[in-house]
Amino acid sequence: MTKYVYRFGGGVNDGGKGDKNLLGGKGANLDGMASIGLPVPPGFTITTEMCTRYYEDGEVFPDSLIEEVKQGIAHIEAVTGKMFGDKADPLLVSVRSGARVSMPGMMDTVLNLGLNDETVKGLAEASGDARFAWDSYRRFIQMYSDVVLGLDHSAFEEALEIAKEDKGFHLDTQMQAEDWQALVGEYEKIVEKQWGKPFPQDVQDQLWGAISAVFGSWQADRAKVYRRLNDIPGDWGTAV
Repeated sequence: MTKYVYRFGGGVNDGGKGDKNLLGGKGANLDGMASIGLPVPPGFTITTEMCTRYYEDGEVFPDSLIEEVKQGIAHIEAVTGKMFGDKADPLLVSVRSGARVSMPGMMDTVLNLGLNDETVKGLAEASGDARFAWDSYRRFIQMYSDVVLGLDHSAFEEALEIAKEDKGFHLDTQMQAEDWQALVGEYEKIVEKQWGKPFPQDVQDQLWGAISAVFGSWQADRAKVYRRLNDIPGDWGTAV
């Protein structure tokens, strides 16, 4: 069976610096740093080969990848001591692209993934900073809604400006924990209105939505134009 997930960090490196074609620039370099003992934060890379197969198979994932990703998350959990979706002290992840050559700004990224209406409370408690937790959650909702759900970005910006005006604030930094919490509620209303469904609360649904979106961004118009201008073959694919 083809291996599609390569772990790194926490004393593990399934790949190496020479695997740029398979793991993309980010993945190969993270594995390379891990292999020489540098304290690389734990993570895993889904290979460029999976990107190619994803499109060949009609934008669906094989069951084998689902199991490999579970093992990848388990690796991060074991190293960090945090659990993905844990309500008390949640593990949060970023989902990024990584082609074999740099394509700055051309593909998508999702940060703070793993936050929902319950885990945000755990983050507030564990961090001792409720303002940080609710601000992180509203940023995640805004980014995920744009990148993964394809919703109108400006609606969230407008809601933020209205919230600041109502308080007489000029800067985001003036917003307090309760202000960000109230804005999260407004953001969730925007999602339900535009998307027709509530914002995804299941962290596994969030994860697979983000993985699909990053692979999908390989074929976004801006990425295609960038590849054409820089003579980058379209069949190389991106890692995640």
